[in-house]
Amino acid sequence: MSAVAKKIEQPRLRGAIRIEEAVKVYGDPKTGVVAVDRCSFECPPGEITMVVGPSGCGKTTLLNAIGGFHSLTSGAIYLDGELLCGPGKPQAAPGSDRIVVFQNGALFPWKTNLENVIFGPVMQGKLTAREARDKAYVLMSDAGLSGIVNEYPGQVSSGMRRRVEIVRALMNDPKVLLLDEPYRALDALTKSVMHESLLQTCYRNRVTVFFITHDLEESIFLGDQVVIMTSRPCRVKKRLKVDLPHPRDHTTRTTKRFRELMDETMETVHEEAEKAFALGDREG
Repeated sequence: MSAVAKKIEQPRLRGAIRIEEAVKVYGDPKTGVVAVDRCSFECPPGEITMVVGPSGCGKTTLLNAIGGFHSLTSGAIYLDGELLCGPGKPQAAPGSDRIVVFQNGALFPWKTNLENVIFGPVMQGKLTAREARDKAYVLMSDAGLSGIVNEYPGQVSSGMRRRVEIVRALMNDPKVLLLDEPYRALDALTKSVMHESLLQTCYRNRVTVFFITHDLEESIFLGDQVVIMTSRPCRVKKRLKVDLPHPRDHTTRTTKRFRELMDETMETVHEEAEKAFALGDREG
């Protein structure tokens, strides 16, 4: 054996998002509503980027541009260095490399949880039914869902349904998960458990997460960085690096550093929230 140990190469992380001077105007470019204005930031691959800001500031508009549901008026968005949308390509093509989990959920109530999870890859011809079931059993077991594979969404709790949706998204081996307030309707105790479950999922899969929330505690607990937006039009007010060690669990919330980061985030958000309140902005 050589005296010089060979360096073990780590797998290259995927899912780096770069947003450059993104602008979105609804209606006429000159007189319409400016939802996003010269917005620029990066989401490192394999990390969780939390995006917070007042209701109606344009967070979801930005998520939809990444997902391919909205066009940009100008600027550009890149995924792993390749143009998603920008000059000559105003709207990104939807793709399985970017999977969205929305607030209200989209499970088929007439299919079992397992059938929901395997539906996409089988219908797209990416996996045979047997391959999809084998993969789903592993992912559902990792997410603590082994006991509900043959039950229907209406037979399980809202927290379990959220986990099923995230597992369904991971079946496509996406580079990026786009989460639009997925835990908004959950009670505080269920949400806390869901947070730890999501972190465990991310530790195992190393997927990039772009996560919109209004919950500041959620943003600090989950995030590797928190991007705080201004009131509409959406611009980056501050990027906060969350230097809390991993792995994290419920005790993380009791640490001095967690409270310091919460205070810093609250102070930054409060001014923009007051502006949004005065303007009467709505969700967007």
